[in-house]
Amino acid sequence: MAVNWNGEIQAQMRFYWDFSLWPRLEGLTDAEFYWEPVPNCWTVRRLPDGRHAPDGAYPEPDPPPVTTIAWRMGHLVVDVLESRINWHFGDRTANRDAIDWPSTAAEARQRLRNAYLTWSEHLQELDDEALAVPVGGAEAPQWADFPLVALILHLNREFIHHGAEIALLRDLYRARPQDQDQGQGTAGESGWAPS
Repeated sequence: MAVNWNGEIQAQMRFYWDFSLWPRLEGLTDAEFYWEPVPNCWTVRRLPDGRHAPDGAYPEPDPPPVTTIAWRMGHLVVDVLESRINWHFGDRTANRDAIDWPSTAAEARQRLRNAYLTWSEHLQELDDEALAVPVGGAEAPQWADFPLVALILHLNREFIHHGAEIALLRDLYRARPQDQDQGQGTAGESGWAPS
């Protein structure tokens, strides 16, 4: 019996999106989006030029800092999907350092949904031969010789991994002691905003 590998890969992500990640993002607020469960979290900050960008360092500290939902959703939107869509199916002009990261929960949800649907539409067009083509220059050099299907499976893992982290942060936010909210509000309110 022949296996439709692309169909199986797509079904895995569609099931995860429909029944796990997307429902867990319902009602996400800006306060949750930027909530820092521990000191010195990495988050998304407004730059002097008006764009929003993630905290980060290279090389990454060991252990890496805890990241906010804003950071994790931005990573999924920009690094996992939007950049890959441009570099694998577009004009290869996207530059991670020039992309404005989502700055609100609503924007992040909308961009994540759009990017997920666009990525899925492109993947549906791939046959077995296209899945076997080496990634080449569309990715970092260590990926160049891997078949595209290996990258797609890696991105599925990234999507599921970070989506589970976002869900856990939402659970922790919901169960936090209410005195943790003193001094924090939603992004843009007087007294607190992502810097």
